[in-house]
Amino acid sequence: VAAQAAKHIKKSTLELGGNDVFVVLDDADLEKAVKIGVQARLTNAGQVCTAAKRFILHEKIADQFLSQFTEAFRKVKVGDQMDASTELGPLSSKDALETLTRQVEEAVKNGATLHVGGKPLESKGNFFEPTILTHITRDNPAYFEEFFGPVAQMYVVKDDDEAVKLANDSHYGLGGAVFSQNIERAKRMASRIETGMVYINWLTDTAAELPFGGVKRSGFGRELSDLGIKEFVNQKLVVVRR
Repeated sequence: VAAQAAKHIKKSTLELGGNDVFVVLDDADLEKAVKIGVQARLTNAGQVCTAAKRFILHEKIADQFLSQFTEAFRKVKVGDQMDASTELGPLSSKDALETLTRQVEEAVKNGATLHVGGKPLESKGNFFEPTILTHITRDNPAYFEEFFGPVAQMYVVKDDDEAVKLANDSHYGLGGAVFSQNIERAKRMASRIETGMVYINWLTDTAAELPFGGVKRSGFGRELSDLGIKEFVNQKLVVVRR
């Protein structure tokens, strides 16, 4: 699309996927962070470009967060999305299921710890267990890959600087979230994270009045809001001199 647009000297806006972070600092409201974190990872079976995929946890709360998050994952009801009580539906296709299965297997093969889940469910349909991976090192292919399904990666850091460094060590730069009860601290971190969007104490979301888009391999340009409209028009200057 970008090549064809450039060929004809036309504007374009590209949204090319993401590997969004979900940062939980040591002063975060953990109950809230866990609840929203599960939602951020599992909405639409994790098949959302802005889904939280890399959870970055301050070491002081990492064990507690992981324990509560794991418990919540284990309780998720998987099934037919026509059933109102269902919390996790299937992946979009057999190919998507096979790709996600292969990614998880490769991650474990390269040293990641399978904390919970990790395989397709033995049922009719393309269902995959809610899965948590830990101890992912930078030389593991999973470190840079986008997992388009219900798989959460957990990382532990010692301070804010390390959290920012890890968050920015990605080919993608779409969205992200920071959880902290110190809003100024969260704002400082948000300003340092190299993404097009950062939400504080909420999941990366979208709304008609808010600009949407990323940087790096997540694309360029913005959709929605007044910025989205301006992406597809040429602004013209008219000067009247009296």
